[in-house]
Amino acid sequence: MPALDLSTARWRKSSRSTDIANCVEVAVTAGTVAVRDSKHPAGGLLAVSSRAWTAFATALRADKLF
Repeated sequence: MPALDLSTARWRKSSRSTDIANCVEVAVTAGTVAVRDSKHPAGGLLAVSSRAWTAFATALRADKLF
């Protein structure tokens, strides 16, 4: 699998994040969505396909994950 280049990615912080805790940022690239902890941007990240992210977000909205 080729390395994911996020050098020009535009990271967006969740509107529900606070400066205290539980902050995430999301970057959308061609076919991939990356998620990272905004307090530790140089740390690890989760990258999934745009299709998987859409399914995840749809399930959250429908309250089917919890």
